[in-house]
Amino acid sequence: MIYKMKINESIFKAYDIRGIYPTDINEEILDRIIRAIYTFFTEELHRQNLQVALGYDMRVSGPSLFAVAKRALSELGAQVFDIGMVSTPTFYFSVLHHKFDCGIQVSASHNPPQWNGLKFVKRVEKGLIKIGKGTGMDKVKELALNNNVLPKVAGGEVKIVKNVVAEEVKTSLDFLKPKHIKKFKVVADPANAMGITYLEELFKKIPCELIKMNFKLDGTFPAHQPDPLDFKNLIDLQKRVISEKADLGIAPDGDGDRVFFIDEKGRVIQASLISSLIATEILKNTKAGRVVIDIRYIQNIAHAVEEAGGKPVIGQVGHALITQLMHKKDAVFCGESSGHYFYKETGYSENSVLTILYVLETMGRERKTISELVNKYRFWVESGEINFVLAKGMKAVDLLDSFASAYRSGKASWLDGLAIAYPDWRFSLRTSNTEPLLRLNVEAKSNDLMKQKFNELKAKIRKAGATDKL
Repeated sequence: MIYKMKINESIFKAYDIRGIYPTDINEEILDRIIRAIYTFFTEELHRQNLQVALGYDMRVSGPSLFAVAKRALSELGAQVFDIGMVSTPTFYFSVLHHKFDCGIQVSASHNPPQWNGLKFVKRVEKGLIKIGKGTGMDKVKELALNNNVLPKVAGGEVKIVKNVVAEEVKTSLDFLKPKHIKKFKVVADPANAMGITYLEELFKKIPCELIKMNFKLDGTFPAHQPDPLDFKNLIDLQKRVISEKADLGIAPDGDGDRVFFIDEKGRVIQASLISSLIATEILKNTKAGRVVIDIRYIQNIAHAVEEAGGKPVIGQVGHALITQLMHKKDAVFCGESSGHYFYKETGYSENSVLTILYVLETMGRERKTISELVNKYRFWVESGEINFVLAKGMKAVDLLDSFASAYRSGKASWLDGLAIAYPDWRFSLRTSNTEPLLRLNVEAKSNDLMKQKFNELKAKIRKAGATDKL
């Protein structure tokens, strides 16, 4: 096949493929990349005619790109299982549950409407392997850029798979077997994005009252950006939780693989506290289990894991990297600071349904508000992440080296960017794997110390020439 357009190499990210439609990602470019991905999978799995799950999200460009992907795969002889418009966790579930060889999801996560992209996984004996940095992304990039892909063959076909969301919810309920969920009043704002699908199905099966905000799928995101890590997107949900006197607020991201919670007082709950709660629950039945913690904030969850008899494992930021580390360490759970929650039972992938069920079940069993439950895990104060744009010609490595020198009296880690720890405070400074940004996180034993060090570090970064991302 002759292609006219050049591929922008920057779309190949550490965790997935992502770019702006139609300049970076369009039908021609996607066709080329899909063929490269399938060629990679046949080489990895040592056979052809693979069973491939294929899904997409609610983005405006989704149906067209999905159709191209379906055609390209079938032309290469794949057995394509069309799972339709689904969240990314539902996509992961379908690959694992139906034992497909691999899967591709057309999605750009929480990015603005004009973006689209691909996430792809292969299934192995113990779960799923997400293809990213270190697990095959470089090979896929090479195949796509050189158009070194399989030729067309006969025998490919497309089959429709229905009710995968219902299967996902049922499987989660069967696994956790919740007995204590009460008629909680829950406000949810999925931002017109894919969290709608599993929230609708889940709340049909549990006794809670669901109050809906922005529950019409719309890839233009008319209400607000589907990114709960940017807390300004949570303001309306926080207000609604208070006005409704609700017990809980829920905010998934664009493709539904992240979820943030709002307490009954309208406050955003730090992801590390939800992770601490869930890790404690899981470790009741899995003594001495390993729990992966990302490098940004470690103190609260590490304390909870150790108290519950588990073993904390510090890892790099990024969902594909975390899944890879969980495989390596045979970890039972990971809660990432950005609201991703990973479970061994779901093939080391995210499952937002299970996360929501753990929270609601614990609230019901303990007969406590969510703020009461998470407060017992709050030992260190976290700053929240701030992002900086580097000045033109400015190298992140030079800035990190200067900070390593300035704070050399602390204990340094270069696992993912630079993290330096002192007895009563620590910071993480790292470059983003998805955007040209520098990210700062600080945690300390007191709020005053956290603010002091956070402001101190921000001033140094600005003085070096970086500017705050607006």
